[in-house]
Amino acid sequence: MKYLLIAIAAAILFVPFLGHVHLFDWDEINFAEAAREMLVTHNYSQVQIDFAPFWEKPPLFIWMQAISMALFGVNEFAARFPNAIIGIATIVTLFGIGKKLADEKMGLWWALAYAGSWLPHFYFKSGIIDPTFNYFIFLAIYCVFRVPYSAKPNRIAILGGVALGLAVLTKGPVAILVSLLTFIVYWIVKKGKTGIKLPQLALITLFAFITTALWFGYELLAHGWWFINEFVTYQIRLLTTPDAGHGGNFFYHWIVLLVGCFPASIFLFSYFRGKKDRSIYGGAQGAEVRDFRTWMWVLFWVVLILFSIVETKIVHYSSLCYFPLSFLAAWQIYRITEGKVVLRAWNIVLMLLIGMLIGTAITLLPIVGVYKQQLISAIGDKFAKANLQADVSFSLWESAYGAVYLLLVIVSAVLLFNKKVKVGIVMLFVSTIGAIQITVVHFTPKIEAFSQRAAIEFFESFQGKDDYVQVLSYHSYAHLFYTKKLPATNKNYYNQEWLLKGAVDKPTYFICRITDSEPWRKDPNLEVIGEKNGFVFFKRK
Repeated sequence: MKYLLIAIAAAILFVPFLGHVHLFDWDEINFAEAAREMLVTHNYSQVQIDFAPFWEKPPLFIWMQAISMALFGVNEFAARFPNAIIGIATIVTLFGIGKKLADEKMGLWWALAYAGSWLPHFYFKSGIIDPTFNYFIFLAIYCVFRVPYSAKPNRIAILGGVALGLAVLTKGPVAILVSLLTFIVYWIVKKGKTGIKLPQLALITLFAFITTALWFGYELLAHGWWFINEFVTYQIRLLTTPDAGHGGNFFYHWIVLLVGCFPASIFLFSYFRGKKDRSIYGGAQGAEVRDFRTWMWVLFWVVLILFSIVETKIVHYSSLCYFPLSFLAAWQIYRITEGKVVLRAWNIVLMLLIGMLIGTAITLLPIVGVYKQQLISAIGDKFAKANLQADVSFSLWESAYGAVYLLLVIVSAVLLFNKKVKVGIVMLFVSTIGAIQITVVHFTPKIEAFSQRAAIEFFESFQGKDDYVQVLSYHSYAHLFYTKKLPATNKNYYNQEWLLKGAVDKPTYFICRITDSEPWRKDPNLEVIGEKNGFVFFKRK
């Protein structure tokens, strides 16, 4: 019964308002467009973008989105619905594992720590691939942990292999890399005494191979090596070069996790300078909990360091850390509320500072919106200036949302200082859940209106028309998804020079950002037909 109640609560958090705002370029629209093209072409074996092979991602998540679109239509809700389902499964799974490791209280703390932190919660309301990938790879690692403790280790090993294979089919061989590195580091930490026997490792490997071969094998037989070669080459490039301008310093993901996983991230600091761990449980159960905690620490550091080293820096890449981070935070919360650990004053002060930073940002957002005209002159970026010209309604009373969250964070800190830890922690996480929901429903559409809505509305105006629509000087998938583009009958369409200078056979339109517009304004073949919020629209003469 409790599992059902938790599933219902998670559904209430993750399902409503999924279609409340346009999909965001690039990632959300990228995957949604690939799913839409599957429905158009009925080619479900290869991922396509603009009806050409797209080898950057395997198809599992795209299949999930295609099924959702077949049920709900080609829209934002359908594109995001699979991650909402994964979110429900994740919260129920965390409760179940926490209950098995300790008791129901631990399961509830873990579920609350995950759902009550900013980025872990927010991602389940998105259409990106990572929440699904993270769920499968976490299940694989959990199964490997369970093998030595299970009465049916072979069955658990098979499940672990299938989960690992599904992770590969979701995002690619990075799943194998992360899993293998995690196991090797765990093996080193345990001095070779993992408790996992060779037959179980063989089963994990075999069933991971069988699962991935369901697609890779078919693709090889049907289309040869070229697609797989391109796929592997891209994965290597992603790890070794700053792809698409997404570079950053070594500590990029450290900051993302500290702020983005607030408040759960704060409780990691309670491990520092503490007394030697005393498990609440003794005997075999205590050893199992300590072993799982070791797995989670290893997974956390492997993912954090790996993606701090690789050249491409994107927020999603460290999102697998959300599972170990939320467990380690929940375990400390569990021990704090049971009186086994004391939350130190500096932990509370750090929590207060980061919470106030986030609350202040939410409070200031409407003020910036109301007084944007006074701020525009101080902005140097021409595109950002033009974005802020969007007609978005703000009022000062909306600052109350951030102010209330700010106040609740302060009250939570006061309660913690006064040793009312359960009430203070619950208030902190529940108020964060409320702030996340308000941000998603109330503020995200306003931010989207500034950043991209003018372009999206331009693309939507071409739905049902037999025109060419293309972007200039920037990368986008929005013109494909929001024009509901059909396969090109004239292959010259893929040649931008032909679209700009050739004998086009359809009305042809272009869009670019204002910062890149000067050369195109001078092009004798183009005429400006409009300009809005940082985007310039052209038509071939």
